[in-house]
Amino acid sequence: MEVFLQTLVAGILKGGLYSLIGMGMSLIMGVMKIINLAHGQLMMVAMYITFACFHFLGLDPYLGLFIAMPALFLLGCLIQKYTLNPLMEVETILPENQVLMTVGIGMVLTEIARFIFTSDYKSVQTSYSGATFFIGETSFSVALVIAFFIAVLFTLIMFWFLLKTDIGRSIRATAQDKDAALLMGVNAKRITIITFGLGSALVAAAGTLLMPIYYLFPDIGGPFTRKAFVITILGGLGSTVGAIFGGVTLGLAEAFGATYIGMAFDDMIGLIIFILVLLFLPGGFKRLTKI
Repeated sequence: MEVFLQTLVAGILKGGLYSLIGMGMSLIMGVMKIINLAHGQLMMVAMYITFACFHFLGLDPYLGLFIAMPALFLLGCLIQKYTLNPLMEVETILPENQVLMTVGIGMVLTEIARFIFTSDYKSVQTSYSGATFFIGETSFSVALVIAFFIAVLFTLIMFWFLLKTDIGRSIRATAQDKDAALLMGVNAKRITIITFGLGSALVAAAGTLLMPIYYLFPDIGGPFTRKAFVITILGGLGSTVGAIFGGVTLGLAEAFGATYIGMAFDDMIGLIIFILVLLFLPGGFKRLTKI
């Protein structure tokens, strides 16, 4: 029972961070109707920004959020405005070309990071990176608990933004029916730019929060793009609420897979769930919850 509870805690804490990653991709998917296959590479850029701030400026990784998130918001806006929006305006170009463009963007970001930082593994070591505390017999990673609660805070802020602000309502309207939103006076081009920026900022937050407990190298984006894709499918394409359930589900699946099957199989467990959802629940949690 003790091992089960420890695994459950680890899965939920990790799932909270995965939810941020999935929400960013789901937000972009809901508005643009494409899968951003550079999502993990954008997270990698944020991690390198956090790493550079820590090593060259002595800035705590969590304070690095105030640099990484705005930087990635700006980068996401530029990517959307100058690479993806031009493709969306050409009616003869298929939507798949936009997806291929994100693949190319991901490759470019990876190679730029490799050129600047080399392929060496890097990490950020703080006083709390390896610290733990106990509640009963269950141990909690201090860094992971802090990251989890910051992730919850960002999730609440994002939902407040989407529900209570004019831009948030415009994003939701564009995601639900782009043509109707245009008729109501919504500037769809501007909304897609802002949405891509927000999705990039969310995944930047997840990357920064992972830095005290994770390692970093240029190709780390690929595995996290896969995780984001799995979370998006689990939660239902374009559903930000579903992304929370998808993230927690993936976190639990990886934790229990690593504990009861083997550390080498945690990624495989997530991919197996992904295939099963596609076969038996193609709408993901969105189909069950109607959200």
